[in-house]
Amino acid sequence: MDKRCELFIRLIEKEKYYDAHEVLEEVWFPNRKEKNPDTLLLKAFINASVSFELIKRGKKAQARKVWKNYQKYIVYINKCSSENIENFKKVKTVLESNYDKLLS
Repeated sequence: MDKRCELFIRLIEKEKYYDAHEVLEEVWFPNRKEKNPDTLLLKAFINASVSFELIKRGKKAQARKVWKNYQKYIVYINKCSSENIENFKKVKTVLESNYDKLLS
């Protein structure tokens, strides 16, 4: 997961939001029915990248709606596995910083 999170962050920083979405979708999709915190956090991160892509396309109202899904699932960060917590915290920081910049 380390490498996927690092790649996700790099793609977000390069404004390649769709590609970032795909990096995590590959992991999330096969496990999407699991309700464990790690899987739910991946859903949060995917929603964030979709929100960014919508902002990029000038669809800020839709982006705000999708961001609410991010907010719904990010609360699981305090319950995720110890092996992923540091990576997930880095992703969270990057996403929230970028969201504020994109909407300002």
